[in-house]
Amino acid sequence: MFVTEARERRTPYKLMLVAAALLWGGSFVVIKDTLNDISPAWLLGIRFVLSGLIMTLLFFPRLRQSLNKSSLCAAVALGVTGGLGYLIQNLGLVDTTPGHNAFLTATYCVMVPFLHWVVARVRPTLANVVAAVVAVAGIGALSLGAEDPFSLRWGDWMTLGGAFWFAVQIEVMVRAARGRDIVALTTIEFYVMGLLCLGYGLFFEAPPDLQVFASGGFWLSMGYLVLLSSCLCTVFQNVGQAHVPPAQASLLLSLESVFGVLFSVVLYGEPLTLQLGVGFSLVFGAVLLSELAPALGPRRE
Repeated sequence: MFVTEARERRTPYKLMLVAAALLWGGSFVVIKDTLNDISPAWLLGIRFVLSGLIMTLLFFPRLRQSLNKSSLCAAVALGVTGGLGYLIQNLGLVDTTPGHNAFLTATYCVMVPFLHWVVARVRPTLANVVAAVVAVAGIGALSLGAEDPFSLRWGDWMTLGGAFWFAVQIEVMVRAARGRDIVALTTIEFYVMGLLCLGYGLFFEAPPDLQVFASGGFWLSMGYLVLLSSCLCTVFQNVGQAHVPPAQASLLLSLESVFGVLFSVVLYGEPLTLQLGVGFSLVFGAVLLSELAPALGPRRE
């Protein structure tokens, strides 16, 4: 009874994670077009700084009331780990295919239970391990092509590095959220990620052409990335992760790849092949296993 009630209380937060995965899946279509006009670090930097400014305007009273030294340190930790994840992932995309990039990034859902084991001494359950492996197999079916799918290049190793930092950020959020205002943490997190990416862009990438900023299409894309993919999704992600166990949270967020393929099929006319069908089935099966296995197993007092 108590187990069931606890699971029901988590349902709204799980739905937040699924909603974030849905909107992030749609962002693949948007980012694909926007990167034709601006380099990855500059795009990320502008996106996250604008997101921080919007959050500040909307929630300034909460920021003023809840920010203290402890919260600031927690937000910086979130921003550094998340910024490294985004930046390394996008840099890896330069030397690998989008399919490899999506597949290798999704391996963070395998890393999370074991990282949580190392940090919190909470051993992953068999259901956690099996669900994570099945999810990655499904994402691989969705993302990888038949031509030399498992050769690892420099960009692939970079992408794995980005996945590691995403896993670390999930673990940091488990601790950062305790007793702190999630909105305030998220706002500072945006600024830290934006400054980190802009700093890299200043030193290692050419500045964007000013004509890009005169394009209505650019600002329409940035509107989606800033308002939905960043502000709304990151708040959903951070609030959801604060109330859902890390292993389950990472699996729910891995649905991003499924939604990404769905948007590609609907908007770009990508054929719905047997390979895609297998991938969908495996990922959804992994999420169901993660959700149902605790209820089917022996109950603990």
